[in-house]
Amino acid sequence: MMISEAGWLTGGGEMGELIRSMDWSQTALGPIEAWPQSLRTTVSLCLSSTFPILIAWGPEDIQIYNDAYRPICGVKHPQSMGQPFKICWETALPVVGAKWDRAHEGFGAYIKDQQMFLDRSGYLEEAFMTFSFSPIRDESGNVGGIFHPITETTDATLSARRTQVLRDLTLEIANVKSVQELVMLAANRQSKSASDLPFLQIYELEASQNPRLIRSSGVDDQRVDFVPFFDLEKAGAYEISGLQEKFGAFKAGTFDLPIETAIVLPLNPAGSMGTFGYLVGGVSPVRALDQEYRSFYALLQAAIESAISKIRAYEEEQRRAEALAAIDRAKTAFFSNVSHEFRTPLTLILGPLEDSLNDEINPLNPAQYQRQLVTHRNALRLLKLVNSLLDFSRIEAGRMQANFERTNLS
Repeated sequence: MMISEAGWLTGGGEMGELIRSMDWSQTALGPIEAWPQSLRTTVSLCLSSTFPILIAWGPEDIQIYNDAYRPICGVKHPQSMGQPFKICWETALPVVGAKWDRAHEGFGAYIKDQQMFLDRSGYLEEAFMTFSFSPIRDESGNVGGIFHPITETTDATLSARRTQVLRDLTLEIANVKSVQELVMLAANRQSKSASDLPFLQIYELEASQNPRLIRSSGVDDQRVDFVPFFDLEKAGAYEISGLQEKFGAFKAGTFDLPIETAIVLPLNPAGSMGTFGYLVGGVSPVRALDQEYRSFYALLQAAIESAISKIRAYEEEQRRAEALAAIDRAKTAFFSNVSHEFRTPLTLILGPLEDSLNDEINPLNPAQYQRQLVTHRNALRLLKLVNSLLDFSRIEAGRMQANFERTNLS
């Protein structure tokens, strides 16, 4: 077809070239020369727009789209050009089919951040779209086609969803005091975030350097055990694929599809002399493990490592406090025992001194009396100090009962 035969179909970038090169007579639309003016005008508007737009025309909804729409098609392009809409996007029909049919009846629809599953990347992919369906009237006044502008919001929606998962987990584990509490909260968060965390397992590396599963969520830990597949020499994250072959058929997470891939993340808390263990997470069967997904798991790894560091710091502080308390208890016991030993000789000293000072039959001369009086007074002071030590040891042991009395301090 020469451009002069259809001057309205000029430009349009790569999709314009594709449309001009196609034999439309093999489709329900027929040759371009026979297209109605309403279709020509709509296609011209579509191709000149920088916004993603698809046109579906005729009883079979033959689709035509522009360069901006091309990435949405994924691997379906270029076969998707000129293909019936409901054949091309069959997997999306469960959520958009009713509104598409309503548009054919003359009623427009606008849908924001709609979750759908598209077979455009070699697998059934979770995607989010904001779009509208608007009826296009032909020369007869009837609905001749659908005008379908669309924006993909998958990245933004997934980012917000994953950020919320990390924010909630970080808040929940901020003040954990034990590894057991940490793994329990992480498991609880997995059960609420199964779309991005189909399953989660935490392994601890024992002193013998053997990984031991300490918590599993979202999958049967008796059946799915990654210990034989760990590479203890690797310092960074790595993938383990072929899970169905390794463990037999199993499903996990929100989507009723088999999980094929897991990501292994070594846990190396700050200040640690070695690896604490491993975090193993299932990869959603409806999302590729792309850079954004890896970043999500890296942030999850960092949150768990930070919590483990805090737990270890808390445990070390507890050990120091316990050691100091043990020293205090030993010191108190020592003073208590010594005080008891002091009281006996003091009693034996004070008895004869008091007898001598109070002896009226053989009274002391004034010089002797003064010397013994000084000795008696200092012995009483020493006894008071010994009694104070005994009282303190009783208080420390919780054996002292205080009696309170109203007093006029002024």
